[in-house]
Amino acid sequence: AEALRFDKENGNTYWADAVAKEMGKAKVVYVPIEGVTPEEVRSNKVDQLRGFQEIKCHIIFDVKMDFTRKARFVAGGHMTETPLSLTYSSVVSRESVKVAFLIAALNNLDIMSCDIGNAYLNAKCREKIWFIAGAECGPDLQGCVCKLVRALYGLKSSGAAWRAMFAEFIINIMNFAPTRADADVYMRKNYLNGGSPYYEYLFVYVDDVLVVSHAPEEVMKQIGSEFEIKNGEYGPPTSYLGAEVSKVQLGNGEECWSMDSKKYVKAAIDIIRGLLAEDGRELKTSKSKHEGPMPINYEPELDSTPHCDEEHASRYRQIIGILSWAIELGRIDILTEVSLLSQYQADPREGHLEALYWIVNYLHRYPMRRLVMNHTMPEIDESVFRHDDWTDFYGKVVEEDPPNMPVPLGNAIQMSCFVDADHAGNKVTRRSHTGVFILLNNTPVVAFSKRQNTCESSTYGSELVAMRIARDMISALRIKLKCFGIPIDGPTNVFCDNNAVVQNVSIPESTLSKKHNAINYHIIREAVAAGIIRVGKEDTLTNIADVFTKLVPFTRKYQLLSPFLWDR
Repeated sequence: AEALRFDKENGNTYWADAVAKEMGKAKVVYVPIEGVTPEEVRSNKVDQLRGFQEIKCHIIFDVKMDFTRKARFVAGGHMTETPLSLTYSSVVSRESVKVAFLIAALNNLDIMSCDIGNAYLNAKCREKIWFIAGAECGPDLQGCVCKLVRALYGLKSSGAAWRAMFAEFIINIMNFAPTRADADVYMRKNYLNGGSPYYEYLFVYVDDVLVVSHAPEEVMKQIGSEFEIKNGEYGPPTSYLGAEVSKVQLGNGEECWSMDSKKYVKAAIDIIRGLLAEDGRELKTSKSKHEGPMPINYEPELDSTPHCDEEHASRYRQIIGILSWAIELGRIDILTEVSLLSQYQADPREGHLEALYWIVNYLHRYPMRRLVMNHTMPEIDESVFRHDDWTDFYGKVVEEDPPNMPVPLGNAIQMSCFVDADHAGNKVTRRSHTGVFILLNNTPVVAFSKRQNTCESSTYGSELVAMRIARDMISALRIKLKCFGIPIDGPTNVFCDNNAVVQNVSIPESTLSKKHNAINYHIIREAVAAGIIRVGKEDTLTNIADVFTKLVPFTRKYQLLSPFLWDR
């Protein structure tokens, strides 16, 4: 009623048109039950609605970026009691998406993306729901009892219902198979011009679909024949999950894919500006005394400023979420700072909130950072690795392959990993901080920065814990690549700057003097014996993982990350 009043006052029909457009599509989601009153349903006198839950449905209004009006008919899903088994819905991991762009460039495959319009409305409603039709349903139905038959936006089960329905179409109609390592990545074997075999892939994030194939348009047409592709548009991706996607040229003249979060960062800054305005403050736009995201001498564990009130504590968690998604979109240059401050979300101090504003100010000064999915092979110094026989120590251990692993096809990928730890970096708990940086060829796929769960008494112990964490991540990623049918070129090259750790896990006859480190020691050594990893010494000055363990000067961070994170 208020929307229509606005139309009348403004002398137009913008909101009425938006409602009519939405309800024209939403007619399929409900069925009116004629001759039934709400009181009869509530008293269980209507057999076909016995056991159904009553909810309210309503319209959500919004003004889009181009000033067109948007109306969305949604269900009050908060009013239902729904089993978790009906609501869980997975999405493709961002790690898998980076792999998608890498293998496309590596094997000369094309990529296309599309957005399926009104996706949820294609699926059947998993819950037993009824509601009383409102004015948006039209004068003929207003006040009538209606039963939901489609997965309306707002219901807890709608996401899972859509995913199950779309997965069934992909598997049974399109003949793709879900991969064991990521259920939202689908693959099938195809042949290039009837000759050499290759794998084509579908990556699904709710209603965003990414296709990697020699003929992605054929896949898109098949999807479009069953579902409405938004605006009928599909083609090479220009954005995905909030990141801008484009091709860039490498120094050798080859092209590869890249993603940047400039638009997301700009929108995030505008949001945080609005939050500051509520306090009568402005975001600093001038250059700070420190060039990086935070002063390198700031120690959040020693911050003794007053605790935030509930409103500002909620704002703290909101900004942490905003910055965490920026990291997912490629801003790994703020990963360490956000990791350090994430530890205080339960009860942040005012100083911690100010530190978040420092990070936002840094993003304002450096909004452009482009994560490059460089598919070229890295240059590896083989002299830092040993080649020994481990049979006498661990027997004939081999790397375990996942069950029903597809035959590897296409060009091989070389994995590299930089690992480091800041020993006893937290001055209160004396816990160390782990940094891990995993590359596929020259593409950053995993950047990890997190406080260790144990308190280690020595640098050796903290570095060994960090390497065990890296080993677990490497093993998981290798299994994923194998499940994707991607060949892996030998063991993963692991670089560490602690000579004692490198010697202990590289030389078979090297013994362990600190027995409490035995589990980590043997897990890593057995991985070396099985050919999963090989460990070499890397100088501290060139160890990329060092920037994910502690606050470092901006010039050093920029120097280590600039090959992978372009500023243009």
